[in-house]
Amino acid sequence: MAGPVPAECYYVGVDVGTASVRAALVTTDGHLKCSAEEHISIWEPQPDHYVQSSTEIWGKCCCVVKRVTQDVEKSQVRGIGFDATCSLVILDKNFQPVPVNMDGERQRNVVMWMDHRAADQAARITATGHKVLRWVGGVMSPEMQPPKLLWLKENMRESCWKEAVHFFDLPDFLSWKATGSLIRSLCTLVCKWTYCPPEGWDASFWTAIGLEDLLENNHSKIGNLTCPPGTPVGEGLTQEAATDLGLDPGTAVGASLIDAHAGGLGVIGADVKGFHLPCESHPITSRMAVICGTSSCHMAISQQPLFVPGVWGPYLSAMVPGFWLNEGGQSATGRLIDHMVKGHAAYAQLQEQEQQRSSLSGENVYTYLNNHLSSMTKAHYTVDQLGSSLHLWPDFHGNRSPLADPTLKGMVVGLTLSQTLDDLALLYLATVQAVALGTRHILEAMKEAGHDITTLFLCGGLSKNPLFVQIHANATGLPVVLPEQTEAVLVGAAVLGACASQDYSSIQSL
Repeated sequence: MAGPVPAECYYVGVDVGTASVRAALVTTDGHLKCSAEEHISIWEPQPDHYVQSSTEIWGKCCCVVKRVTQDVEKSQVRGIGFDATCSLVILDKNFQPVPVNMDGERQRNVVMWMDHRAADQAARITATGHKVLRWVGGVMSPEMQPPKLLWLKENMRESCWKEAVHFFDLPDFLSWKATGSLIRSLCTLVCKWTYCPPEGWDASFWTAIGLEDLLENNHSKIGNLTCPPGTPVGEGLTQEAATDLGLDPGTAVGASLIDAHAGGLGVIGADVKGFHLPCESHPITSRMAVICGTSSCHMAISQQPLFVPGVWGPYLSAMVPGFWLNEGGQSATGRLIDHMVKGHAAYAQLQEQEQQRSSLSGENVYTYLNNHLSSMTKAHYTVDQLGSSLHLWPDFHGNRSPLADPTLKGMVVGLTLSQTLDDLALLYLATVQAVALGTRHILEAMKEAGHDITTLFLCGGLSKNPLFVQIHANATGLPVVLPEQTEAVLVGAAVLGACASQDYSSIQSL
């Protein structure tokens, strides 16, 4: 600690996920005092195009922050931190939204992380073989920002590209909105924009892919000032932002993180003494954080850079200061499970059964399905064995890691003409098993490159599903640790605010 932390003080963490904005008021010992959530809109104007509104997102951030801080004095809130999906926000010279789709709707100015419109541009960037690709597993993903920028230049030159003056990663947009500072987090620029510290931007890369105009004015459109996550940004909250959020002007704001990285930060350093886990007597590099929600991210850190084919990184200090990060991932996990369950012919029957039970027990459909699978298990079977004749390949939205092929498609093998609730439960099980085996595939690629991972640390929405957790343990053969504080992403965001407040000397000291 940098000095004594005032009694009864708090930090606010704000998490902008794929479909919602959440905030939490977090105590000095890392516990959530309260939290709030608001839905945010997603528009799909055409296949593989997913867009949002930065105006709506900021408005929902303000709403949830006001709700979690309404019962404490403003002066008790020492700092605020933001995390968000790695979506692309575009503003004009007056910091007003610029449309990112042909419909010209100006408020829809965010190209979402899962938007795959730029698959062709990503493939062309990969084909250049440029040296910066070494830091993203050798393959440029359409989920990163360079191909999205190239798509906008090639397809919306008049209505978007010529108007655009500021390109932000969504986490950096939020810190700018809060402070007025244009400084970018190293987390976003390094992980999604090919920024390579200490050298910085590689002009030859942007020229080679046809985006040399981003080099103008010392890279002002994409950022020429950077700082590590948790660094105090600007002078804290501006008067306008403080009014919007219901906090005091000058409240410390920490440089942001991508949402998955905030989750990794929230769990990977957990104290596991006394649980007899293999990682207890090993360094933090023996742990992998799996942040599993709409998609999944697999975070492993190392003291020296390790290059893993098809896996993003190594990135220095992108999550934990002083350590190199490798980031594997699956583009659709929770979203895939929802897609398979809700698209089945027996889903209406499942809803009816779940509603009858939930009125008594508070179950959701996945708790019901987990219980239904248990009831289908015979004495000499495990739940895993129920899926022995039904198999699923989970790349319905391409493969992020380790095959790094966004063109891959999903498949199901072993279907029959039967469409009962039992069949739906088995398809759900096969989907969870496929996702878990995808984690194993990523884990094996990382181990082959030099990582020595002995324990998985899970957080995110899917980590609240006991079957999902158990199947991951079974598929990987590794122990799985769940945090006592289940909202690890929100805690990770609050850590940024705590670090920025200078109540603590560094992220590690928390």
